[in-house]
Amino acid sequence: MADWGFPDFDAHEGVHLFSDPASGLQAVIAVHSTHLGPAAGGARFWHYATSDRAITDALRLSRGMSYKNAMAGLKLGGGKGVVLAANPGDTITTAQLEAFGRAVESLGGRYVTAEDVGMSEERMKVIAGQTRYVSGLPVASGAAGGDPGPYTAHGVYLGVKAAAKRGLGTDDMKGVRVAIQGVGSVGGGLARLLAKDGAILTLADVNEGRAQALAGELGATAVAAEQILFADADIVSPNALGAVLHEGSIPQLKAKIVAGGANNQLATRADGRRVHDAGILYAPDYVINAGGIINVGLEYLGQGDEAEVMARIATIPGRLEQVWSESAANGHPASDVADEIAQRLIGR
Repeated sequence: MADWGFPDFDAHEGVHLFSDPASGLQAVIAVHSTHLGPAAGGARFWHYATSDRAITDALRLSRGMSYKNAMAGLKLGGGKGVVLAANPGDTITTAQLEAFGRAVESLGGRYVTAEDVGMSEERMKVIAGQTRYVSGLPVASGAAGGDPGPYTAHGVYLGVKAAAKRGLGTDDMKGVRVAIQGVGSVGGGLARLLAKDGAILTLADVNEGRAQALAGELGATAVAAEQILFADADIVSPNALGAVLHEGSIPQLKAKIVAGGANNQLATRADGRRVHDAGILYAPDYVINAGGIINVGLEYLGQGDEAEVMARIATIPGRLEQVWSESAANGHPASDVADEIAQRLIGR
């Protein structure tokens, strides 16, 4: 099957390019699969060196959302929106948000959007003025929905503890050394939860001031962003952007476990084998970071409340154990095993 010049094209049902000259919007919406339901996945606002890189990101992220939603037991397919920033540090405008909302609406419900990098509840409210196919909106206390970040962080926290139990043989995070890359909504939330358990934390962020401030608050150590993956730690937790595990970085890892919330941590599929062969326990990203989509997915589907969200997030360690057990049994990398399970659930 043709890949249209994009190796990450994976029989996607649709890849839609949008341009709105009046607002300056340039956006990509990739729909990977609607087999289980509408293609759900957040929209991110980011600067890319080339438009091809933006399309590639949308392709990889939408496929990851198909797998994530399937593994989370949601009646949702996988999609992703990418809104291109003209320059690094740009802020998305109200006009661009409205134009993106119209783009989502034009797909007639095949894609449902929500927050991702560079977006927020307030920005989702603007998008919702143009389309009904949006989630992650402010909700009443106790209801499913709202900012997915804290729910993603909670799921990653549970996954990190499950990884420590399997890879380090401990149920107690006290004294476990965890290096956290990225201390935004997810990484910062994870750091606070682990600090309460007595973990020894090393933190880094491209915003050095943010990492130093959180380190001061939690009694942690802050290091430069380029050093964090290679810190002397038991667990390294990537919680920033993807493709951080590759041929050059994997041999430098000192940690026995990689467990974090960033999407697409592996630069290529072959890197999953490299991690496996290095004897490193890997928590597949779309399994461990499903808390946010569980929250906004149930909001959109109208199924349950916050208690139901938390109950479903509590099943993340069990899904990771299934992946690790199959990996141990058949010798395949955990990343490949997770893909195989998700593909069975989707029916591919």
